[in-house]
Amino acid sequence: MTKTALLVRHVPYEGIAGFREPIEHAGYTIDRVDVTDPGFADIDFDAPDLVVLMGGPMGVYDRHEHPWIAHEIERVAGRLARDCPTLGICLGAQMIAAALDARVYPGGVHEIGFTQIELTPSGQQSPLTHLQDTPILQWHGDTFDLPHRTEWLASSATYPHQAFRRGPELLALQFHAEMGLDPRVHHWIAESGPCLSAQNICERRLAHDYDQLGPSAVAAGQAMIAEWLGGLN
Repeated sequence: MTKTALLVRHVPYEGIAGFREPIEHAGYTIDRVDVTDPGFADIDFDAPDLVVLMGGPMGVYDRHEHPWIAHEIERVAGRLARDCPTLGICLGAQMIAAALDARVYPGGVHEIGFTQIELTPSGQQSPLTHLQDTPILQWHGDTFDLPHRTEWLASSATYPHQAFRRGPELLALQFHAEMGLDPRVHHWIAESGPCLSAQNICERRLAHDYDQLGPSAVAAGQAMIAEWLGGLN
């Protein structure tokens, strides 16, 4: 039987990117919903075999500006209570943390660019081993406390909580291991001009790093997701 995956997109320029291949190869048909779609409020988060929560520039605390945030967190919490397979990336990971009653908050500094992550002992026993010694794209300024009853998997020099899981069904990634070949990164760079300037990050250098480091980064990310999907019941 064909399995279904629902991709929840918070902004048009943050899509499934490099994770499409391993998800489809694992037998999933991907459907997509944008939070701005009129039907988003009626989407059943429990129905798909897999839900993937993508990134976005907003924070989970921006609920007055984005009323859909509270509603999405509520539905994610319901899905997680049923141990349904769920993957969160960047904002998606923060949504999962909030749904598990962990604190999500501004980190004080933006982490942007390719960095290596350090795996915890639990991370060394997880699909994240595919990322070992491979610089992966970071693009965030928020962070979160580690939710209760989850396994801490990875850290970086800037932020300790880079990934966590709960059992085989839940994986939350602060970094963007799906990005490395997707040309939409140039929209990310254009949209982040003031932030990059404030951090003294050169836009052209960032684009160059993406061209040079992106292919190996996304290949590692695809291998990670393929192994994770293979471990689902």
